[in-house]
Amino acid sequence: MRNRFPILLLLSLVPLAASAQTADEIVTKSLAARGGIEKIKTVQSQRISGTISFGPGADGPFVIELKRPLKLHMEVTLGGQKLVRVYDGKSKGWTVNPFAEDRNAQPMGPEELKNIDDEADFDGPLVDYQAKGSQIELAGKDEVAGKAVHKIKLTRKTAEVRTYYIDAATFDVLKWDGTTRIEDNDVPVENFLRDYRDVNGLRFPFEIDSDSPGAPQERKITIDKIELDPKIEESHFSKPPAAPAPPSAPASQEK
Repeated sequence: MRNRFPILLLLSLVPLAASAQTADEIVTKSLAARGGIEKIKTVQSQRISGTISFGPGADGPFVIELKRPLKLHMEVTLGGQKLVRVYDGKSKGWTVNPFAEDRNAQPMGPEELKNIDDEADFDGPLVDYQAKGSQIELAGKDEVAGKAVHKIKLTRKTAEVRTYYIDAATFDVLKWDGTTRIEDNDVPVENFLRDYRDVNGLRFPFEIDSDSPGAPQERKITIDKIELDPKIEESHFSKPPAAPAPPSAPASQEK
């Protein structure tokens, strides 16, 4: 009779082992929740428009155009001035900063180009992560906004580490955190993804809130519209023109 207890103990663990999910299985379910990897890859271009806010009095409309392979055109309007970022999908990128002394298009530096693929890859880092040189591992469970989540740790080929918090019920990504490069400094950042909606069979978050723990870095993105496979002219991914000069104040008239 005594010999039965170890056997019963092992048998009681079988259902737990069988139900355990690997990191790959969780990522596969998350991509399926988005609409499936095949459908994700059929999209050749996207146009995303909405509003971005960096705090009270610092908000405005934005438009992001993306096209395979890794082409990017982004415009953000703040205080009536338009900031532009462009990447040609190969090796060259430019920024037009209307608030800088030089309003001409400036080439992106090595540090910006190093991370531009992340901005221009609308598939997301979890799609074909192995082919992109990344590794993933299951980092346990947690809770986000009262919902149980699986934690997936992704290490990119650049050694950057991110953690994705995937809803254990819907498999939507509710949050990801990691670091971002700001003025040659690695700054921790948290991104909360909310208000998922269906767009032609694919699911997208229409609200993304970002902050940096311990630093006054906050950003809120509210998406109004996502267009799949819009026609985008190739010229949008070339070097942009300089920002127009701000209108000069009218000269005062003496009476």
